[in-house]
Formats: sequence, structure tokens, C-alpha cells
Amino acid sequence: MQHGQTSCFAHSVAVAYVSLLLARRLHLHLDERSLVRGALLHDYFLYDWHVPDASHRLHGFRHARWALENARQEFDLNPVEMDVILKHMFPLNLTPPACRESAVVCCADKICAVLEVAAAFCPLIRVPGTGSAAAH
Repeated sequence: MQHGQTSCFAHSVAVAYVSLLLARRLHLHLDERSLVRGALLHDYFLYDWHVPDASHRLHGFRHARWALENARQEFDLNPVEMDVILKHMFPLNLTPPACRESAVVCCADKICAVLEVAAAFCPLIRVPGTGSAAAH
């Protein structure tokens, strides 16, 4: 699980969807392929951060780097995709996004996280890109 009752997969799909929605609604000219790939891999940290473990401490500060390291082992990433993954936790991580794609995913991630947590408490709240309330 990622936020509320939402799986990490569903969260990543929702972030990709909301990122595209924001970019298109705001008429931003950016690399949509890199935007979507970065969004889908932004939380590719491969552990359950809810399980009590010393290595999960400070998850919010550390997981972006771990996600990037894991993604680089599995995929050929371009510089935009790497920046999206690494910078999606701004301002918790102090280095700001270096490209528009990263800024869009950073915003979409926050929007989705808030909606996913809220949907766990209110079944009327819909999470964009999932077709339902907090998807499993």
C-alpha cells in the first residue's frame, strides 16, 4: 500500500494520469513520454515503507534516490526521467526540479497523495486515473 488504501502501482498510474492532465490543461510544451515514464517510476523503491524497519526511517527523505537507483538498474532512463524520479519529493528533498516535467510530476504526486488519503476516509472522493475511490 502507498497512501490510504491505494497500492503503489495504482498511485503511480494516477500520478502519470494527473501529470498528463495538468500538462495538457495548462498547455505546457514538454516531453510527454519522459513525463509518463518518470511518473510511473517515481516511487520504484521496492519495499513496504509501512513495515517497521530501521532502513525505512526517513522514507520521505530517502525513497526518491532509492527509486532512481532501482529504476536505473531496470530501465534506460534519459536525464528528464531521472530528474522526475529524483526530484518528485521537493520541497521535502531540498533540490528543486530542474525541468518542467519534474515540476508537473511533483505537483501531481502531492495532489494524488492527498486524494488517496482522503478517499480512505470518504468514499465519495475519487482518485483521478483509477476510475474509482482509492484503488487497491
